[in-house]
Amino acid sequence: MLDKINNIRAALEAATAETAADVEALRIRFLSKKGEISALMNDFRNVAADQKRELGQKLNELKTFATERINTLREVAEAAGAKADELDLSRTPAPVRLGTRHPLSLVREQIIDIFRRLGFTIAEGPEVEDDWHVFESLNFAADHPARDMQDTFFIRRSPDVLLRTHTSSVQTRVMTSQKPPIRIICPGRVYRNEAISARAHCFFHQVEALYIDKNVTYSDLRQTLLYFAREMFGPSTQIRLRPSYFPFTEPSAEMDISCDLCGGKGCGFCKYTGWVEILGCGMVDPNVLEACGIDSKEYSGFALGMGIERITNLKYRVKDLRLFSENDVRFLEEFTAAH
Repeated sequence: MLDKINNIRAALEAATAETAADVEALRIRFLSKKGEISALMNDFRNVAADQKRELGQKLNELKTFATERINTLREVAEAAGAKADELDLSRTPAPVRLGTRHPLSLVREQIIDIFRRLGFTIAEGPEVEDDWHVFESLNFAADHPARDMQDTFFIRRSPDVLLRTHTSSVQTRVMTSQKPPIRIICPGRVYRNEAISARAHCFFHQVEALYIDKNVTYSDLRQTLLYFAREMFGPSTQIRLRPSYFPFTEPSAEMDISCDLCGGKGCGFCKYTGWVEILGCGMVDPNVLEACGIDSKEYSGFALGMGIERITNLKYRVKDLRLFSENDVRFLEEFTAAH
C-alpha cells in the first residue's frame, strides 16, 4: 500500500491542467468516491494492525496534498482562462506598428496654425465645382487666355462642371455668402491635367488666404507674408516680391524667400540666386469684388496662395512629388519624429 500511496503522490505532483475541465478530471480521478484515494481508504481495513497507524497517517497526508494540489491547479486554469477572455481575437497576429502623420498633413496644420494666430478662420468648399466659381467670378472671361494656364478636368464632357484647379473657388463662395470683414484660409486638394513626374502631379494641395475689409493695403499683405515666412522657415528669413500676373489680383506678385541652406549666398538648391519661390499673391481685383457683390469702392483686400507640396519640399528636402501619394511606408517612417 505504501508503494501505491507514493505512486499517487508522484502522479499528483506531475499533473497539469490548462482548463477547468482538466482540473475536474483530476478531481474525479483522485478524490471522487470511486477515485484512487477512496479505493486506498477501502483497502485500509485489510492492513495489518501494527501498520495501521503509519499508513493511516500517510493516507491522510495524501488526501490533504491531493486537495491542495487540485485547488492550486484550478486557480491557475481560471487565471489563464480570464487572460484568454481579454484577448482580441480579431487583431492581426503580426505586431501592430504605430503610424505617423503624413508630411503634407504636418505642413498643412503648421500653415493653418500660423494664419490662425493672425485671426484667419478655415473655409472649405466642394472639389467638384462649376465654371462660375472657379473661373468667371475670378475675372477669367470665357475666351480669356489665362484659362490656358490651368489644364482643367471637366466632368461628363460638360464645359460647366469641373474639378477645381485652385481653392480660390472657396473664396468666391465665401464672398458671395458673407459680408466683409472676411479673413479666411482655404486648404484643400486641387486637380490639373498634367503629366505626372518628379516635379508635377495631376492632383496636389493648396492653401489660399483672403482678407477683405476697409482700407486693406499692399503693406498689410507684405507684413502678413513676412510674418508667415519667418514663422514657417525661421526668424532670419527674408522675402522679396516680384511683379507677376494673376487674373484675380492687381497688382500681383510672386514671393521668394531667402534660401535657408546657403543663407542667401547662392547654392545648388536655389540655383545660385539666393532666393526660392514659394507662393503667389496680390491685391484682390475690383472686378472680383464686384462679381461677388462687394462694393470695391468701400472695400479692398489681398489674397495669397501656395502649394503645400512646395512648402513641404522646402522644409524636408523631398525631391520627388510622387512620394507624397505612393504611401511607401519607408518614406512615411522618416517623419515619425516630425510631429
